[in-house]
Amino acid sequence: MWHGAFPYFAVLSCLVVGPSHSTAGERPNIILCMGDDHGWEETGYNGHPHLQTPVLDEMAATGLRLDHFYAAHPSCSPTRGSVLTGRHPNRYGTFSPNWSIRPQEITIAHLLRDAGYACGHFGKWHVGPVKAASPTNPGAMGFDEWLSHDNFFELNPHLSRSGGPPERFEGESSEIIVDETIRFIGKAKRSEKPFFAVVWFGSPHEPYSGLKDDLALYDDLPEAYKERSVRLTSNETGRPVRRPLGNVLRERFAEITAMDRAIGKLRRTLREEGLRQNTLLWYCGDNGTPSSGLVASPFRGQKGQMYEGGTRVPGVIEWPARIPKPRVTKVNAVTSDMLPTICALVDRPLGDRPLDGISLAPLLDGQMAKRSTPICFWSYAASRKTTRAPKPYIDPKLQEGTTPLVKLMDGRPTRTFRNFHHPIITEQDYSGPRAILENDYKLVINGQQKDESVKELFNLRSDPAEETNLVESQPEIAKKLEQQLRDWQQSVLNSLTGADYR
Repeated sequence: MWHGAFPYFAVLSCLVVGPSHSTAGERPNIILCMGDDHGWEETGYNGHPHLQTPVLDEMAATGLRLDHFYAAHPSCSPTRGSVLTGRHPNRYGTFSPNWSIRPQEITIAHLLRDAGYACGHFGKWHVGPVKAASPTNPGAMGFDEWLSHDNFFELNPHLSRSGGPPERFEGESSEIIVDETIRFIGKAKRSEKPFFAVVWFGSPHEPYSGLKDDLALYDDLPEAYKERSVRLTSNETGRPVRRPLGNVLRERFAEITAMDRAIGKLRRTLREEGLRQNTLLWYCGDNGTPSSGLVASPFRGQKGQMYEGGTRVPGVIEWPARIPKPRVTKVNAVTSDMLPTICALVDRPLGDRPLDGISLAPLLDGQMAKRSTPICFWSYAASRKTTRAPKPYIDPKLQEGTTPLVKLMDGRPTRTFRNFHHPIITEQDYSGPRAILENDYKLVINGQQKDESVKELFNLRSDPAEETNLVESQPEIAKKLEQQLRDWQQSVLNSLTGADYR
C-alpha cells in the first residue's frame, strides 16, 4: 500500500495521459536520439566555450528547448531503461551500467508495434546483450529489427544485426548508425507504415577517438588544458591511463561534433523525403558529463552523482506539425516521461503498472506551466545486495555479451550483464544516493555517497549551482520532500520484488 500525497499522483500518471489531437491517419513518426555521456553544458546553445554543435543549436532555435531536462539516473543503462519503460530503473533491477532490464517489462516499442508502427533500434543498447539468445535483446523488447551494440562503441565498430554475430563496420560510428536508421525509414515509408526509431549513439563515451577533420576543429584549445591530466581508457590497450586533458578534450569534442553532423544528416533526410513535418525528433543525453570531459559547467557534480551536473542533460524536441514556433521551457522533465508522452500522442493505453513519468503532451502545446508530480532519483546500493549471493533473475549464460569493446571490462573485451531476484525488502534496501525534485526545490540525501545522514536542500531557481544548503532554514520543505521520497521508494521496492508481474 502506498501512503502520502505523492504516490497518489504517481498512480494518476499511470492512468491519465493528457490530451491528444492525433488521429490514426496522422500519427507521427517518432525518432528518439540519445548521446552517450553527453552533459547539459556540452552544446553551443548552452554556451560551451569551445564545442561546435550547429545542428543541435538549430534544433534548439527552431523547436522546443527543454532547459530543465533530466536523465532518470546519473549513468547509462538505468536511464535507457527509463526511456523504454516510463519507469524508474530500480523497479526492474537495472541499477547501474551493465545491469539488464527484466524480460517482463512492457516497453514503448511493444506498445507502438502493436499500434502498427515499424520499430527499429540502432546503436548502443546496454540493457542486456543484443545476441539472438538473449531474452532482453531489442527484439524481445519489441523492436522489429536492430543494428546494435551491447555497450559503447567507437570508430569502426562491431555491431550485431538483429541478433546475428558481430560485424565490423568501417567509419565514424554516429554516421554508421544514422545511415542504418535512414535505410530503416525508407523501408517503412515504402510499406506505408509509421515508424519508431531509437538512435542511441556511442559518442561521446570514452575511450575517445575522432576523424582527422573533426579533430582539427579543436587544435587550438587553451594551453591550460595541457597542464592537467585525467584518467580514462587507452584506445590502444583498453586499460586505464593518464593523459593530458587537452588531448582528451580534443578527441571528446570531435566525437560530439561528428554526432551532431550525423543528426544533421538524419534531419536532412526527413526533409528530403517529405517526412519532417510530421516526425517527432527528440534528442537528449543519458547522464551528465564525466570528469574527463568537464571544463565549463554551471552545475555541481558530474556523471554518477545526484547533483545537477550528474542528471541534467540537453533536451530538445522538433515536430513542426505540433511545434510550429520555437519555444524554451523551464518545466522539469525527465527521460521517464517519453513513454507516457508518446502514448498520449498516438492514443495508446498505458496499462496498470506504476509509472514514474508523465505525459508532456500539454507542454508541446505550451499549456504546462509547471510539473504536476515530483521527479525522484535513486542509485540503489546494489553492491550491498550482491554480497548476499542472490539468485540470478536470468540465466547468466544468456547475459554474456558478444559485441567487442575497446575498453576491457573485467579483463575481457566484452561485457556480462546481470539482474537478481529481490523477493524480500529490508530497511537497508532504502539506502544509496537519492534525490527528489519538486518544481524549484531539490532534496539530496547521501549525495557524496558517504553518509546517509547528510541531507541537502536547494532552491534551483535561485541557486542552480547547489551551493547553499537550506535544510536548517527551511526544515518543513525538507521534511515534506523526504517523506515523499520515502513513499516513492516503497513503491519502487514493491515493484522490485516482482509484484508488478503477478
